[in-house]
Amino acid sequence: MPLKRDPQHGGTNADGTRSEKYCSYCYQDGRFTYECDDVKEFQEFCRKKMIEGGHSRFMAWLFTRGMKRLERWKK
Repeated sequence: MPLKRDPQHGGTNADGTRSEKYCSYCYQDGRFTYECDDVKEFQEFCRKKMIEGGHSRFMAWLFTRGMKRLERWKK
């Protein structure tokens, strides 16, 4: 989720500070909320959650397509 749209304005680091990289749905207390090693699996999980939450399929796709550029997935 774009941090601008995150109701919490970002997740939380282990020390309680606000994360400037990850949203509150993905990252809490310095840990990822959904553990996996494959960005495509994570994108599909997020798309399904967004559709369940009322977003259109197009908007869900649009919001998740940039995930592969996040630091978490760079190897």
